[in-house]
Amino acid sequence: MLRTAIALCLLMSVAVGQSEEVRKLIAKAKAGDAQERYDLGVMYRQGIWIPQDDKEAVKWYRKAAEQGHAEAQFELGTHYAHGEGVPKDDKEAVKWYRKAADQGLALAQNSLGFMYDKGKGVPEDDKEAVKWYRKAAAQGDAEGQYNLGVMYREGTGVRQDDRESVKWFRKAALQGDAEGQYNLGVMYREGTGVPQDSKEAVKWYRKAAEQGVAAAQHNLGFMYAHGEGVPKDDKEAMKWYRKAAEQGHAKAQHNLGVMYAHGEGVPQDDVVAYAWLNIAASDGIPLARENKEKLTKRMTPQQIAEAQKMSREIHERIEANKKKAGK
Repeated sequence: MLRTAIALCLLMSVAVGQSEEVRKLIAKAKAGDAQERYDLGVMYRQGIWIPQDDKEAVKWYRKAAEQGHAEAQFELGTHYAHGEGVPKDDKEAVKWYRKAADQGLALAQNSLGFMYDKGKGVPEDDKEAVKWYRKAAAQGDAEGQYNLGVMYREGTGVRQDDRESVKWFRKAALQGDAEGQYNLGVMYREGTGVPQDSKEAVKWYRKAAEQGVAAAQHNLGFMYAHGEGVPKDDKEAMKWYRKAAEQGHAKAQHNLGVMYAHGEGVPQDDVVAYAWLNIAASDGIPLARENKEKLTKRMTPQQIAEAQKMSREIHERIEANKKKAGK
């Protein structure tokens, strides 16, 4: 969060480097002002007017955190959780998340819930996870709402309740949380916790798909391919299958290959079909292996060699996409 000092710095600084405002901020931080120390940590973390430096960010977050600054405690916990600027240490992450969570910071409450949920830095404890997710969710934290929805859907740490799951997914979805949108779409498509409604499913899949959720892109493509909740449209199906496939979604890769094999939404092309089916098969889709074997019976050795080369190129592109997305 950019506080007053940083906002002033950005508004008043006109030259690259440590402006007068930056120097004033550093002086105040050195003098012991917790808020200024936190602000300076943010500046180092984000590289605002000073070189980005996670170690320096941690240094100033720690100073503010030790003075009881909740947001600094949360940020310090996050740096320990991800090993940024300090060695990764889940126990230290939990320690600082708890300090911030006990002060009522929703982001820290959700993160502490996650640590209990996954057994990171603390013994796995579903009830404790639900406790902290609920605190975050009650304050309107979208990720906490989504996580609480998952716990209700799976009956983990709380009695299984699809309606409660839908309630919390919806709250997260309405705030723009992509996973909440996707899962709400799933609930509508399956009629779980809500009356079955394909149009509503499409609505929420589309919102999540537009934010880049591969599973939502695949499901939206499937709805277009089968005319569920929308008029059947093979070109739209191909569009969304392709987006998911390029992210490494195996089912979308298979469906993309099948549509190329049949010429649905695109000109029929055995070489491209084989390339996508080959990737899907390597990602563990048995039906893709079967369909690829059927396809080879009508392909020449030259076409198969070309398809295998294309498959390798596509795979390299997908891996590059994953690396770029940090997956």
